[in-house]
Amino acid sequence: MGAVKPFVLLATRAEDLAADAEYELFLRYAGLDERDLIRVRLEAEPMPPLDLDALSGIFVGGGPFNASDPPELKSPVQHRVEAEFRALLDEVVPRDFPFLGACYGVGTLGAHQGAPIDRTYSEPVGVVPVTLTEAGASDPLLAGMPSTFNAFVGHKEAIRTLPPTAIRLASSPTCPVQMFRVGQNVYATQFHPELDLDGIVLRIHAYSGYGYFADDEIEATMASVRRAPVSHPNRMLRNFVERYAR
Repeated sequence: MGAVKPFVLLATRAEDLAADAEYELFLRYAGLDERDLIRVRLEAEPMPPLDLDALSGIFVGGGPFNASDPPELKSPVQHRVEAEFRALLDEVVPRDFPFLGACYGVGTLGAHQGAPIDRTYSEPVGVVPVTLTEAGASDPLLAGMPSTFNAFVGHKEAIRTLPPTAIRLASSPTCPVQMFRVGQNVYATQFHPELDLDGIVLRIHAYSGYGYFADDEIEATMASVRRAPVSHPNRMLRNFVERYAR
């Protein structure tokens, strides 16, 4: 694409295969090449100083960390990553800087805004219908999206209730907050806008044994991600780039 200022992907996946596949998915569906999307693997290294004036926007990928875990159960790496996101969002939110967190975006942006995050609305790995709110239907990041579309999910925690600073943009029958916005340009989704079928199948294999499903449920989980076509969420990544590339 050749954006004047690059975007950055903040990632936390420790498994190389899943991490590399996530980066490739963001590149493909955002319409960027590697020079336009800088990847930072936070599980492996501290977050470098990010000069927001030198960037077009920030993506956050999914990952293994749960904001709702008791502090004593969080690893030193998770404590570091959470502190780094708090400091980053202390700058991003007041500036209303373009930010799109996918899945772990809920744990980072939601926690930063004081939202209660727990396991009330967890969703197993699969496909769910996501419905836009009135605010979502008029949001430019969701331009061209149908009022209800299928999306891939799989998460142990979710926002229970939105804080007053946030605007709900989408929901699903089993998770009331599937997407929200703070200000005009700071977004988080519970579903995965970057995923396609091959991508989620790879993740099912990569995260077998991580508690998302039992060992004897792999075949059923595979069937659940194939039960309905998912074709619309990827558009959000291109919308984000087209809106904010500068």
